[in-house]
Amino acid sequence: MEQIAVLGAGCAGLAAAYELRQKNKDAVIYEKNSDYGGLCRSFTVDGFTFDTFAHVNFSKDPFVMSMLEGKTDYLVHRPEATNYYHGSWVRNPAQNNLVDIPLEERISVIEGFVNRDTDKQVQNYGDWLRVQYGDYFMEHFPAAYTRKYWTVEPEELETKWVEGRMYTPSLSEVLRGAMTKDTPNVHYSKEIHYPRQGGYGAFLRPFAEGADIRLNKKVVSLDPSVRRIRFADGEEVSYDRLISTMPMNELIASMEDIPQDIRDAAQQLDYTSGIIISVGLNCENVSPELWFYIYDEDIHPARVYAPNIKSPSNVPKGCCALQAEIYFSLRKPLSKTMEELKEETIQQLINMELFTREDILVTDVRMEEYANIMFTPQIYDARKKVRTFLEDQEIVCAGRFGEWDYLWTGQSIISGKNAAKRLL
Repeated sequence: MEQIAVLGAGCAGLAAAYELRQKNKDAVIYEKNSDYGGLCRSFTVDGFTFDTFAHVNFSKDPFVMSMLEGKTDYLVHRPEATNYYHGSWVRNPAQNNLVDIPLEERISVIEGFVNRDTDKQVQNYGDWLRVQYGDYFMEHFPAAYTRKYWTVEPEELETKWVEGRMYTPSLSEVLRGAMTKDTPNVHYSKEIHYPRQGGYGAFLRPFAEGADIRLNKKVVSLDPSVRRIRFADGEEVSYDRLISTMPMNELIASMEDIPQDIRDAAQQLDYTSGIIISVGLNCENVSPELWFYIYDEDIHPARVYAPNIKSPSNVPKGCCALQAEIYFSLRKPLSKTMEELKEETIQQLINMELFTREDILVTDVRMEEYANIMFTPQIYDARKKVRTFLEDQEIVCAGRFGEWDYLWTGQSIISGKNAAKRLL
């Protein structure tokens, strides 16, 4: 019988194996963690359910909707977020909701917007921000957030990834948002969906049902010449065909006797890692919106969200929760321990007057090595070189880190489905 292996049980790996089952092809999924779901898995701490980073579904793809929302009861939310900026709460996106920042700063933002050089040649993300928003807003808002979320200066990133992800207002929108709170919601999705029970990971259960998932299987060696995989627990397996959703750089690192230029290309694939700090609270909701961003660079988290607003079933009755994200990378290593970051973050949230120390019931801190793709200028050539090499080895890649692309949940699911089709 033909042996088909899928490396990774995240969205893409689960979707690939599901598509193969629909074609009467059996596949074994090998997952390095103790649970399936990848970055979309959920976990519970003393009755509080949290997700691995912030997730909601807004995909309109018929297959994705049929698998996620067609099989799991869900709640509907408006995509309303806010921003914390030097003590003020500013509706998101800030660029056309300036009314709650001090008057002098509003004037500076508007002057910068009016006087921006729209003919400037855009060579990097920093240039793009200046052309779209002007110098003052760029320096105080997205540049600060870039250092927190992407861990680099805006000038170190390219721009192809930005399309559709950041709103670019007109002058009239900027002026209106500087004078009134009566502004439209310009989020790229009109509504977002979240499972009623079980956290975001519940959306993936239909993919996992009936799948042959082997957990705690970290790949340490892959030899495509003999089609053999060795895992950290010592087990070795053979395969006839292979789909990989594991990080492309790790896949290359696990292979021996490959050209040095391929290894060099894989090492040029930059990414961010993340610390997730979860707090369960013995009080009613404390978050101003479902999620919020923090622009202050002396406050650790870049983004915070409220599991209890996502779904009341995520918390015990009468309780609420917050989950904060801190990002780091090889370009911006951690300077503190995870425990230090947890305690300092909790104090910072207390200082923001979100809750008191007496409200705290549970805390949790954990790290994910792979959070997001970093779009440095060399990514495209390096990625193409590695992808071509893997295709020559008859390895089909899928998913955010398998393809090395900025994919949301729905896009990752389609990536896995398409990988199965290519394999067949």
